Parts: sequence; C-alpha cells; structure tokens
Amino acid sequence: MSEETPCIAVCIIDPKTSLCVGCGRTLPEIARWPRMDSFERRAVMAHLAERMAAAGLVPPATKTQRA
Repeated sequence: MSEETPCIAVCIIDPKTSLCVGCGRTLPEIARWPRMDSFERRAVMAHLAERMAAAGLVPPATKTQRA
C-alpha cells in the first residue's frame, strides 16, 4: 500500500460486504478517490484494516504470506 492509495490491484467487490477484497474500500470511495484530497484519503485509509477485519476479509497479500 502506498501513501497515496491502498490499491493492490486486486479489484473484486465482495457481494456480502460491498467492500473491495484487495483494499477494503467501497465502490463510492473508489470512484471518488481521484477527487479526494490527501486528508480525505488518509482518513479513509486509517480505517481500512479495521473495516476489513470486522467484515472477515483478509487481503490477498496477507493470505499468501501465511501460506
């Protein structure tokens, strides 16, 4: 994850949670991302790990690290 985007190029929306399984963002957040300022982006990114954990999603990079 870079400082500018949490995208890891695994863009699949989980149908149960409506979150991207790669980064944890919602479709509206992904669509609005280019127009967000740095403050808004950091605010969203600060909650992604917690959001994904609460939804029971594990980012693909983490899965391969455990294997």
